[in-house]
Amino acid sequence: MKDKKTVNYGLYLVTDRIALNGRLLIDSIEEAILGGVTLIQLREKNTSSLEFYEIALEVKKLVLKYELPLIINDRMDIALAVDADGIHLGQKDLPPRVARSILGDNKIIGVSAATIEEAKIAEKEGADYIGVGALFPTDTKENTRRVTLEEIKRIKESIAVPVVGIGGINEENIDAVKSTGIDGVAVVSAILSQNNIMESARSLRKRFA
Repeated sequence: MKDKKTVNYGLYLVTDRIALNGRLLIDSIEEAILGGVTLIQLREKNTSSLEFYEIALEVKKLVLKYELPLIINDRMDIALAVDADGIHLGQKDLPPRVARSILGDNKIIGVSAATIEEAKIAEKEGADYIGVGALFPTDTKENTRRVTLEEIKRIKESIAVPVVGIGGINEENIDAVKSTGIDGVAVVSAILSQNNIMESARSLRKRFA
């Protein structure tokens, strides 16, 4: 990552090995990159620290090849251990200002939010982008809070940092999501669960561009 200010949040891939239906994670991420994803978030909720670290090292090597940013979900220790480009935090994770004091100014910090107030606080505390959702029903994450398209549009209008929509975004609804004026869409199943990962990524990138 040359400069975090130039990061393209357009098609943001969030990993989920369950969505792969037995396919290899690294191969699937590479296919998605070749299809046009612009940023990778490695999310591993049910794995040991050692396994997460080893996977993260492998993914880091891959993203360096394509010069794309690697964001680690939740785990500050893993982000530091592999020198990832940034971290994505939930509302129950470390506050962004604390993460910033650990990671320094050059790393990306993303924060999940479902209200204007949460988004404004995250921005004030140093978040580089806000992930807003869930916009639609999704099987890849439990305990989500629903956010309407009207609400994400209001969030986008109330803060200066980029806004990325997440939660059940797919071919059927991406045009409606794009109409809100947000900066990117975060996708799991609409890419990783599809028969042709590269083509699915390419189609979504084209639709959102």
